[in-house]
Amino acid sequence: MILAQLAHFASHTVNTLALFQEEGGAVSFSPAGLWEHMGWPAKVIAIILFVESIWSLAVMIDRVIYFNAARKQSREFAPKVAGALKDAKLDEAIKIADRNKKSHLAEVVTAGLQEFRAAGGVATEESIASSGRALERSEAIVHAKLKKGLSVLATIGSTAPFVGLLGTVIGILNAFQAIATQKTSGIGAVAGGISEALVTTAFGLLVAIPAVMAFNYFTGRVESFDVEMDNSSSELVDYFIKQSHKR
Repeated sequence: MILAQLAHFASHTVNTLALFQEEGGAVSFSPAGLWEHMGWPAKVIAIILFVESIWSLAVMIDRVIYFNAARKQSREFAPKVAGALKDAKLDEAIKIADRNKKSHLAEVVTAGLQEFRAAGGVATEESIASSGRALERSEAIVHAKLKKGLSVLATIGSTAPFVGLLGTVIGILNAFQAIATQKTSGIGAVAGGISEALVTTAFGLLVAIPAVMAFNYFTGRVESFDVEMDNSSSELVDYFIKQSHKR
């Protein structure tokens, strides 16, 4: 009994494979074969996803280089400028900041120091308030620079799966259209459309997942940079206040 059922199942499998070969022919599931089988709407979607993947990769590389440079220069800048301010060398502190233009801390501190010097270099209530406002403006500008490109990653991460889903819908529609045209429901009639649908779906997820992960990672780094800038601004204002008390 069991042997008879196994024989029937094997016979059914062979017949199905034969039907697949007869109706659909040899379908290649290599990237080149799938691309050749795709209709032009699915190819357009695949090209869009490819452009999005290159764009997101470019943003990731740019942010990694920018953040690493900012971190490296800030580590070198902080102790040097602290020493200059401790010795009351305002001009020397500004020169140190100018030599570390890629540092987010240097850019913020420079704005505060330059505003303080422009106000006469004397720690008064007015000059301290003016320097504080300059620090806030500089923080906002640097924050925008740090977030450059992150909106692209967020957009790609949220839209790429839906772009791939659109390709899935088109592929399924093509599969049903093939069934209607060939007047057959064999697997060969729908294999091309289903493979087209699966490829665009997989491609969409492949583009979206790294973009979302990178966006979350870079957002976390921006937040840590913001904390560092807030602390540096607060310490600089405290320094000016202490200088006013010495007068």
